[in-house]
Amino acid sequence: MPVKLLLDGAMGTQLQNLGLRPGETPELWNLTRPKDVRAVHEAYFAAGADAVYANTFGANAAKYHGDAPLEDVVAAGIGIAREAAKAAPCESRRLVALDIGPTGRLLKPSGDFEFDAAYDAFAAQVRAGAGADFIAIETMGDLYELKAAVLAARENSSLPVLATVALGEDGKLLTGASVECVAALLEGLRVDALGLNCGFGPDRMLEYVKRLAAATSLPIAVKPNAGLPQVVDGRTVFTVGPEAFASDVAALVEAGASLVGGCCGTTPAHIAAVKKAIPADASTVRPMPAERTVVTSGSRAVEIPENDTVIIGERINPTGKKKLREALSSGDVAYVLREAVSQADAGAHILDVNTGVPGIDEPAVLDATIQAVQSVTDLPLQIDTSDPKALERALRHYNGKALVNSVNGKEESLSAVLPLVAKYGGAVVALTLDESGIPPTADGRLAIAKKIVSRGAEYGLKPRDFVVDVLCLAVSAEAESANTILEALGRVKAELGCRTCLGVSNISFGLPARPLLNAAFYTMALARGLSAGIVNPLAADMMTAYRAFRALTARDLACGEWIDANKDWSPATAAVAVRASAQSRESASGESPLSDAIRHGLKADAAAAARSALAGGAKPLDVIGGGIVPALETVGKGFEAGRVFLPQLLMAAEAAGAAFDVVRAALPAQEKGSVKGPVVIATVKGDIHDIGKNICRALLENYGFKVIDLGRDVPPETVVAAARREKARLVGLSALMTTTVGAMAETVRLVHEELPGCKVTVGGAVLTADYAAKIGADNYSKDAMGLVRYAESLFAT
Repeated sequence: MPVKLLLDGAMGTQLQNLGLRPGETPELWNLTRPKDVRAVHEAYFAAGADAVYANTFGANAAKYHGDAPLEDVVAAGIGIAREAAKAAPCESRRLVALDIGPTGRLLKPSGDFEFDAAYDAFAAQVRAGAGADFIAIETMGDLYELKAAVLAARENSSLPVLATVALGEDGKLLTGASVECVAALLEGLRVDALGLNCGFGPDRMLEYVKRLAAATSLPIAVKPNAGLPQVVDGRTVFTVGPEAFASDVAALVEAGASLVGGCCGTTPAHIAAVKKAIPADASTVRPMPAERTVVTSGSRAVEIPENDTVIIGERINPTGKKKLREALSSGDVAYVLREAVSQADAGAHILDVNTGVPGIDEPAVLDATIQAVQSVTDLPLQIDTSDPKALERALRHYNGKALVNSVNGKEESLSAVLPLVAKYGGAVVALTLDESGIPPTADGRLAIAKKIVSRGAEYGLKPRDFVVDVLCLAVSAEAESANTILEALGRVKAELGCRTCLGVSNISFGLPARPLLNAAFYTMALARGLSAGIVNPLAADMMTAYRAFRALTARDLACGEWIDANKDWSPATAAVAVRASAQSRESASGESPLSDAIRHGLKADAAAAARSALAGGAKPLDVIGGGIVPALETVGKGFEAGRVFLPQLLMAAEAAGAAFDVVRAALPAQEKGSVKGPVVIATVKGDIHDIGKNICRALLENYGFKVIDLGRDVPPETVVAAARREKARLVGLSALMTTTVGAMAETVRLVHEELPGCKVTVGGAVLTADYAAKIGADNYSKDAMGLVRYAESLFAT
């Protein structure tokens, strides 16, 4: 594959070399120092770049705080880049990108920023940058914010869209998404190219470019840093030189990248070296990845496989469930969340969510329920509704790439559902029924499936985007029903190449001993290639059938899942059905209801469990020390080990906070003040990203620390004044932008100079332990749990 575009390098560090002060807003130079901005663009074009990113990275309404109108800043940035393009060498492609960076805010439910507000901020930026040749969305660390930016670009412009994300040291986004999650979402949203930027140098990117190449057929873009920043002779520098950078970028091209450039610390010399190292006719043979059906949450990708099977949990569907109907009608979201958590714990891979109760506002309830469920589980969801308005609202606000249930062969359904799936990038269940009903034969059902897939192609959908449900009818009403279903399953897979699903329990309707029939038929369907069973994962017979099939067909490696599920099996335990209550989880694991609720992020349940413990005679401090803190420790250790990701960590912290509020009200007066601290925290001057700082505040507070949060863009003098006033022993500083690490160094220096006994800990995506030491910080925390550990050790002395 030839290199399609040679992109430019860093803007911020180049402007720093021209005099940009620590904390100064780079985008304002579009109005105050346009010649300097143009000089940077011209230097990149002269180095051989085909495209430059306009100086608009932080010019969105959520992030920009200058006096000049935002629209003027963006328009000026595009205009400056366009002028530089006109003056560029003739051999250059001379393209201009509208550069869109993150808002610096964490979206709900993990943060406090609404998805629609993020969309509005990006949409205004897109409209203001209409003169660009393409849109470059970059440095995204949250899949949900990435989705908002892409939708804003698609709905407010007809320009091509390139989207790249910044990975952390663990190779995932800040909110836990893998590159496979990113690829599935962006392919579904139909961007024109995708890839990676920032985070680390080109050598570290190689592994993830290879994984992207295996996950997507789209062009892959890379803009690595010139390493990570270090302090040399008192100056912040990046240590990977042009030749070494170019050599590593050439390896990325061999791995599949076809749009290449540089990010933080790279210069025109780096881009010139890349151009020299990768000739214009350079080409690599990139095998296209296999067609895969993938759905995701905000942090987990699940493949609906061709030669294996997954479980779709069916319990969040009010059909035949009185308690769930009542919960949905009354707004009792806690009941729904317990159902979600129980199914996830039982082994489901995807959860169906249906809120179709007569008399409710289904678009509002479905939307709210899906967002609530996504706050307590990282499983992808199946959005189950027949209301197109409810479907569009839920799809728009869903974090990830959803499975839609469903479309059928009726014209009304095809014309309403398929455009939404194409727009928002879901996979969709295709029901084999039409205006004439459900055909009695496998031929008839296959014909409807072909019709649906064919119509989907008109919207750009592929066979991999469909999961065909050949519909399970009761054998009590039609003796040949099971045989017809099994024949149709096999033919859909062989003739259409689509994945399949079934609502298995319908087969036994009207007959006694239904669980036995269901489990037997489930095994038969699995043997015919069923890709996904819509089943109750709390039903022991169904889970036994699933695990036995996978163990007996070499799909369960070394029978590990079977062994783990049945290690305590005996004839006596075999007769005990799996139960869905929190009490069953407590008895199985020894975990208290309070710890269980906190670990799963169930705020209402955590508060209720704390009240119950106090009512049962437990002392307040015992509830804290024996329930709240151990649960947080479990989640925290999971986060540090990479088993728990940021959204789950934050929701557990919120649940712990809800429990702590209950306990605090019961504390004797003399014990209410027994908090640790205070700790003063701030995002340094010039940096308006407060995601990391807010995460630190939430965890510190839930570990019993008093936190003085000074906000973002905080001058060094303000930090010192607050620390002096509060008599703080610890100051925490955060910075995300390379242009603001100088302000961090100045703040560290001033705190130590003015308050000799005060310790300073620092963190942020652009920092390293070595850099922290060189600027004089007392501690470097790579994440929020690291800060908690340091604070605990400091205040224990």
